[in-house]
Amino acid sequence: MKYLKTLSLVALAALVIACKNDEKAGAVQQQKPQVKIAKVTSEDIPQTETYTAIVESDVKNNIAPNTPYRIEKIYVDVGDQVRKGQVLVQLDASNLQQLKLQLENQKVEFSRTSQLYQVGGASKAEYDNAKLQLDVFSTQLKQLMENTHLVAPISGVVTARNYDDGDMYSNGNPILTIEQTNPVKVLVNISEVYYKLVFKGMPVDIQLDAYEGETFYGKVTIVYPTIDQSTHTFPMEVTINNSDLRVRPGMFARATVNFGSKNHVLVPDEALVKQIGAGDRYVYVYKGGKVSYNKVELGKHIGTQYEILSGVNSGDEVVIAGQSRLANGKEVEVVK
Repeated sequence: MKYLKTLSLVALAALVIACKNDEKAGAVQQQKPQVKIAKVTSEDIPQTETYTAIVESDVKNNIAPNTPYRIEKIYVDVGDQVRKGQVLVQLDASNLQQLKLQLENQKVEFSRTSQLYQVGGASKAEYDNAKLQLDVFSTQLKQLMENTHLVAPISGVVTARNYDDGDMYSNGNPILTIEQTNPVKVLVNISEVYYKLVFKGMPVDIQLDAYEGETFYGKVTIVYPTIDQSTHTFPMEVTINNSDLRVRPGMFARATVNFGSKNHVLVPDEALVKQIGAGDRYVYVYKGGKVSYNKVELGKHIGTQYEILSGVNSGDEVVIAGQSRLANGKEVEVVK
């Protein structure tokens, strides 16, 4: 009898242990992380890049004589619009008057020598010397006139004035600076990966801090033929029509270039996981009851989604909630 009681107690204990093991197994079964998933697809996504730049004038001319002169009169000031051929500066003309007199005398001398040469009263050498002197004085007068009356070589706006009336010009700063402001241009440095996609006449959108929310339109006019070895970029010049003169040199600009479209996957923001201690981004991809930890390369942020350049395929199901308890290869339970 005592033996039977002992046997019953042993059997009861075994039954309790078995029940507890079943409970533990059930608990383990219930401890699968619960996740929400979303199916991702691909779309044709515009490949645009935005570059910062400073607006520059299309042409810039410094106005100065060839040699030092006293400035008699400057007819324009900073901000004035000027037209091509307009007289801007009058310099000391005393030397000009003297040279004009010398030229008139040389004309008389050449005329006399020419007449004598025709009747044999002067040698060929004398005739040639008189002609040479006349040409020298004529050239000097032309150069002096150009350096006495300084004219605008282009139509544009005065952006600098470095002297006042009565000053003596010395080699250094120009008297005036004239800049052509229609059109204007920006110079941007483009990654070499886009070199084959850039061409003359390519449209470019321009945004200016001075005109927030407004878009100006430019086009590529120069594509430089060399690549910078240190930055792996090449310069591209964009010209902007500025007939209303609203765009000014020195303005801060953002140039947006469209390099076409590519078919890429879009994933929700919630699917992205940042690796601790690194800048890498990952996505958990669900398949067959388990998740895999896929490193992804991000493109543009579009609304509430990210463009994925690599790491996820169209049609994949990605985890969008419950990532905190996940690991690579872990079994999960999908919930709505």
